Amino acid sequence: MRTTTRGVLAALALPPLLAGCFAASGPDSASGQGSGADGAKRLRVALAVPPVQALSPYSNDATVLSKLSVAEGLTALGADGTAKAALATSWKRTDATTWTFELRKASFQDGTEVTPAAVVNALDHAGAAKTRPRVLSDVTLTAKAEGANTVRITTGAADPVLPLRLASPALGILAAGAYAKDGSVDPAGNGTGPFEITKLTGTSKATLQRFDGYWGGKAKAPGIDVSWIADGTARANALRAGDVDIAEWIPTSQAKLLDAKTRHEVPSVRTDSLVLNTASGVFTDAALRAAARVAVDGPALVGSVFGGYADAPKGLFGPGIPWAAGDRVAVTGRAGAATTAEVRSATKGKTLRLATYTNRSELPEAATVLQQQLEKAGFTVRQDVREYTRMEADLLAGKYDALVFSRVTLLDTGDAVSYLASDFAGKGVYNIAGLKDPAVDRAIAAAAEEGDTERRRQKTMAAEAAVLRTDAVVPLVHEKVVQGIATGVEGVLLDPRERSLVDADTRLR
Repeated sequence: MRTTTRGVLAALALPPLLAGCFAASGPDSASGQGSGADGAKRLRVALAVPPVQALSPYSNDATVLSKLSVAEGLTALGADGTAKAALATSWKRTDATTWTFELRKASFQDGTEVTPAAVVNALDHAGAAKTRPRVLSDVTLTAKAEGANTVRITTGAADPVLPLRLASPALGILAAGAYAKDGSVDPAGNGTGPFEITKLTGTSKATLQRFDGYWGGKAKAPGIDVSWIADGTARANALRAGDVDIAEWIPTSQAKLLDAKTRHEVPSVRTDSLVLNTASGVFTDAALRAAARVAVDGPALVGSVFGGYADAPKGLFGPGIPWAAGDRVAVTGRAGAATTAEVRSATKGKTLRLATYTNRSELPEAATVLQQQLEKAGFTVRQDVREYTRMEADLLAGKYDALVFSRVTLLDTGDAVSYLASDFAGKGVYNIAGLKDPAVDRAIAAAAEEGDTERRRQKTMAAEAAVLRTDAVVPLVHEKVVQGIATGVEGVLLDPRERSLVDADTRLR
C-alpha cells in the first residue's frame, strides 16, 4: 500500500555497536529542512532501531537499506507476495537446482556498471560472511557470470523459491568497493537505488542524497535526513511537533493521540511471542516449557497492552498471512505441564531471566504482564530490558531463559519456510530458542523442498505445528503496525512485511 493525498490506496512486512562517519556531502539537516535545486523538499524520517553494524546488509540493518531505497536485489517482493523484476528483468529455472537471471542496464552509485561479475561478487560475499544472513540459513548459493548480461545461480539443494529469496534486503547487490578484506561492508555510495548514503553519524543520524543515475528514473525528493529515535513516544512527539515527516512504529499508546490524518494502520505479518531457551537454563525441561505456555495469556495483552491494535494469537502466522488459517494443523503430543508446586521444586529457586527490548514500547509492558503470569505459575522472574542493539549478541549466545520478541515472519524472503528455518531449525542462524529437534528439522526440510504452492503451504503449517509442539515459542499476539505520516507527504509505502517505506515516488508537497 502507498499513501496519497486522499488517504491510503489499498493494494493487496548482533555484534557490538560500531560508530562511524562516512564522507559528508549535502545539507546539514540540523539547520532546518533543505530543498533541492527544483524546490522539492528533503524528507525527514525517524526510524526505531539504530544500526548495529554501520548499515551492513548482513545484520538487521539490511532493512534500512531497503526501507530507504538505497540498495536493490536481483528481484523485489511484490505486494502480492511474488517475486518481481529489480536488477534482473527476467529469470528461468533450467533444472531442479539451477536458475538463470537476465540483468537490466543499471549503474552503481559509484559510477560503475552492474555486470554479471559484480552480481557474482556480491552474492559470493554474502555466502562467505562471518555471520551468515538469515536468508541463507537453509541454502547455499553458487553464482557464475555467463555472457554480458546473464548470471547463473546454482543451489546446493532444490530451492523452488529462489527468486523470492533473492529479494531479501540482505542480498542487495552492492558495488565491488563496498566489500573490505576484513569482511566489513560499506553501502555508502555503493548501492543502485534512487537514494545514496553520504553520511552516517554513529547510530543516531544519516544523510541520503538523490542518485540521479538511478535506472528507474529521478526520485521526486532531493534527499532524506534520517534520525534513529529508539523511544516510541519520542518518535510520536517528533511527528506531532513537525520535526519529522515520517515516524515509523508509533506505539499503540500514542496512536490515538495523533491526528487521524497522520495515523496509518498497516495490516502486518508481525507476531509477538515468548521465545524460550531450550538449550540451557530452566527451559531445557519440556514440562517447565509447557507450564510457561499454560501460564501465559496472550489474548489478555490485546486490549490491555496493545489498545486493540493486535489480534489474539492463532499460531506463528497470523491473519496478515491469509492462507495460514485454512492450512493450519492441530498441535498434538505436547509435554504435560508441571503444577505450581512442581515448577517451584524443579527450578529449585533459580531465577528465570526474562528479556525484552525498548525499541517497540509495548514489549516492556507485555513483559511485566507475563512476569506476573509466570510468577503465579511458580516461577521466579527477573527482567532485563534494553535496546535491541545492546542485547542481540547475548540473545544469540543463549544468555537468557526467555525473550518477549516481535518478529516479522516474512521479512527475510517473503517465504514462511525460510523464517522457520532461520529461527527454529537446528542450524538456523537466528535460532534464539536454541532448538534442536529432529522432527522440526524434518518438517522444515519437507516444506523447503516442495515446489507446488498449495502443498508447500500445507507442509509449512505442518512445520509450524512441529515447532509449537516443542513449546520453544509461545505466540502472544499478531500486531497491527501504526505508521505516522505528516499530511504533506505523498507516496509512503505501507508495507505489511516492513521492508519498504520510501521510494523514488515519495515526496513532500
